[in-house]
Amino acid sequence: MSQTIVVKVGTSSLTQPQTGQLALSTIAKLVETLTHLRSSGHGIVLVTSGAVGVGCARLGLKSRPQTMALKQAVAAVGQGRLMRIYDDFFTSLQQPIAQILLSRRDFIQRSCYVNAYGTFRELLQLGVIPIVNENDTVAVEELKFGDNDTLSALVASLIQADWLFLLTDVDRLYSADPRQVPDAQPITLVNSMEHLAELQIQTGESGSQWGTGGMVTKISAARIATNAGVRTVITEGRYPESIEKILQGEPLGTQFEPQPRTENARKRWIAHSLVPVGKLYLDHGAVAAICQAGKSLLAAGITAIEGEFHASEAVQLCDGSGLEIARGLVNYSSTELQKIRGRKSEDIPMILGYGGAETVVHRDNLVLSN
Repeated sequence: MSQTIVVKVGTSSLTQPQTGQLALSTIAKLVETLTHLRSSGHGIVLVTSGAVGVGCARLGLKSRPQTMALKQAVAAVGQGRLMRIYDDFFTSLQQPIAQILLSRRDFIQRSCYVNAYGTFRELLQLGVIPIVNENDTVAVEELKFGDNDTLSALVASLIQADWLFLLTDVDRLYSADPRQVPDAQPITLVNSMEHLAELQIQTGESGSQWGTGGMVTKISAARIATNAGVRTVITEGRYPESIEKILQGEPLGTQFEPQPRTENARKRWIAHSLVPVGKLYLDHGAVAAICQAGKSLLAAGITAIEGEFHASEAVQLCDGSGLEIARGLVNYSSTELQKIRGRKSEDIPMILGYGGAETVVHRDNLVLSN
């Protein structure tokens, strides 16, 4: 059965840990595996790190740049070289590829999001393997993904993938870092993120010298992807042939079971692609109306507001304890909401001096959090 598969490979898998030079044998195995999957009828997307690492090696830098400007310059040097290497390997197997550079803005702006979906769909139908990376050379700090684990999860959500493979430098998720804790317990299956919390996982915050990701970012990516209905796997990048074995049912790596997928494309976009810029705290009645009755949010149910935002931006809806229960697109700015929170809808025109929407967040623009 044809499936859509997103594979994310990290810098730690693409490079030699001591030197930062590319691990060409690993790249060759990865290319061979992905080409075979593509020729078997699957749709394949590769999300690759490595531009900064390759740029560092090309320029003779001994460590990863710390300033934004230097990192962007190094990424500009490395990205072309990285794509040249991928193109050489894939061309040797007659597999066409495409480069797609994405920024967070491409997911936040609805028109860009829809266009990106259309581009991926056409490339996959043409039998092309899109190779995706963050557009490091132009990204600004507040609109960065932060790591390619998050980017890969958002891409998997965007194209409604069946699988997301996160290739890393360990063979699966453990109860603690097995390089530091010899008796750390392997975890093969995670039924839900609540189950993961029960396992009391201890995760390292950072990745390798040359990379930005750690296990924390992979678990966060798995949360995004599984909430979007994508089965997610953490497995070792040095053995990319494991991808085919896992697809055939072998119990390798750690698998995260997907949650039921919403078929509403707009709500998927709200749930997984937008960056909330504020919080609305709700009373018990509003929480019940939204979570149990599927109703819109009215001004009367808002007890407090956090952050500064404009109308049509994304916000988190939280209960009294601060737990996110939903997120959605707000019909009023934070300034307006400070004036009308806790008030009835019919009072809004008199308070603001003009007529506005009856709802603060309409149910069509609202998605419940898991």
